[in-house]
Amino acid sequence: MPSFDAIVVVVVLLFLVVSLYKEIVGPALTFLIAVIVLAVTRILEPSEILSGFANEQIAIIVMLLLLGDIYRKTSVLDIVFDSIFRGAKTTRGFLFRMFSVIGPLSAFMNNTPIVALMMPYVNRRAKQKKEFVSKLMIPLSFATILGGCATLIGTSTNLIVNGLVTDQHIIPNLPPLKLFDFFPVGGAMMVIGTAYVVFFGYKVLPKRNGPIDDMQDVTRRYIVEARIKAGSVWVGKTIKEAGLRNMQGLYLFEIIREDIRITAVPDDSILFVEDILLFTGSTQAIADLVQSTEGLQIPSVGMYARKKNTEVIEAVIPHNSSLIGESLKKINFRSRFDATAIAIHRNGETLKGQIGKIVLKAGDAILLLSGTYFETRMRDTSDLFLISRVKEFQRMGIGKTTFLIGGTIAVIAFSALGFFKLFTGLLVLLTALLLLKITNPRDLAKSIDYDLALIIAMSLALGTAMMKTGIADVFAQAIISLFKPFGTIGLMTGIYFITTILAAYITNKAAVAVVFPVALSLALEMHLPPTPFILIVAYAAAANFMTPTGYQTNLMVYGPGGYKFSDYFKIGAPLTLIYMLVTVTILYFIYF
Repeated sequence: MPSFDAIVVVVVLLFLVVSLYKEIVGPALTFLIAVIVLAVTRILEPSEILSGFANEQIAIIVMLLLLGDIYRKTSVLDIVFDSIFRGAKTTRGFLFRMFSVIGPLSAFMNNTPIVALMMPYVNRRAKQKKEFVSKLMIPLSFATILGGCATLIGTSTNLIVNGLVTDQHIIPNLPPLKLFDFFPVGGAMMVIGTAYVVFFGYKVLPKRNGPIDDMQDVTRRYIVEARIKAGSVWVGKTIKEAGLRNMQGLYLFEIIREDIRITAVPDDSILFVEDILLFTGSTQAIADLVQSTEGLQIPSVGMYARKKNTEVIEAVIPHNSSLIGESLKKINFRSRFDATAIAIHRNGETLKGQIGKIVLKAGDAILLLSGTYFETRMRDTSDLFLISRVKEFQRMGIGKTTFLIGGTIAVIAFSALGFFKLFTGLLVLLTALLLLKITNPRDLAKSIDYDLALIIAMSLALGTAMMKTGIADVFAQAIISLFKPFGTIGLMTGIYFITTILAAYITNKAAVAVVFPVALSLALEMHLPPTPFILIVAYAAAANFMTPTGYQTNLMVYGPGGYKFSDYFKIGAPLTLIYMLVTVTILYFIYF
């Protein structure tokens, strides 16, 4: 007869699964409710619930996301990523390149930093190419998971399993795992997994933007002018070839070529150096255009492109403004406000001509790229009212840029080599970035994803409850007993199945702790080689695709991708089944 505590835990698990997949309440609140029930029934002590917030992995994920946000503001990695992915013209082409580059890289580097650094670039590409960000974020996570499972050092889960091998006393003198023991299955699954996501899994991913992008769709539409600069890759190409019809948030409606105006621009129009292109666009799309490396340049930006700190600001001209009836060029707007106008909006009108020559009216909204003294000069006048802050740009000198990139590489490399833990390295790096004023405490505080930290901490508490009441052990023994009559293949399948299910809901490290001794004991009892059973536990725990809580990179892309819990199951369950079949098949032929 199961105990009362065990029954409560099972009921809580059922509530968790139903609520998460049906989106009854938000994920963070769902986990919170589940843990509150466990606390009220005294299954979990307060110290056990709060211990999750002291978990090293939570801190590492939060710090990596903070580091990624610093890179997003400085855009120092965009040039590197552009050189790798620029040739990808379609979403599938981009996904194939991402798996081909990120997968092998993840085999030798910690995959959470890779995801943290890639996320801002993937998000920016989705907006620029008019792609759904939900089609890209889960594949980014899956690429790093597939690559990480190919070597011993690719993921912390493999290292934990190897640590258990050296510490166990079930089979004496069991040798530790080698670096490439994981490669036969991991290497094959990098190829098979890539093909699955690019050609099949991609189709089941939702067509959804992140929450911020959805909000931006209802903002004002501005008129912005951009120039084809010398040396641009678009010179000599048609509008269609340059992809100017598929830019997220921007619509090309006119080209000015010397004294010639081309309206209702045909797709076969050829682009020339110094062509002025007029777009209508959202605030965020225009802000992204300020730092575009695609061959377009906003003429009015000028010297502001070289300033260390600038900000895209939205302002409106009030009815008592002295700017009414004047043009920006005539009143010398730039020197007067330490800001340059990059776009203008007038409700219900499609404005013609260059922005600097447009005569201003009351109620006009202007998108400005502001300098250091803008806010001081704004306070001394009633000519402009601030509406919102759209985007901040930080341009560091060579020294600070070198320190940021070099420091990041050093932290990842030295932690991988075992000189210090990743947590320690990231803590030192972020402190140094604060001291050097590359970032500031206010920006870091705003960048913390508190919901993400809460979900991880509460899921760890739930795992503690499952282990404390014995539910995890009961599940493991029941599944393995069910598959044991089917022989070696059945036993291997059962171990993989229960490990991946436990890892999906109580974290992969807890799943390893539960199943590893059971798998090793079974190998000893049946006089079978232990290595394939050890590897199966490692693969099943690390290659976790079915839930966002199953692996840290899945959780990192959960919010930015605008996903629901069910999205992971739709694409992840078939991939998990494929991984299980490939793992069992290859290990059976190698070891039996």
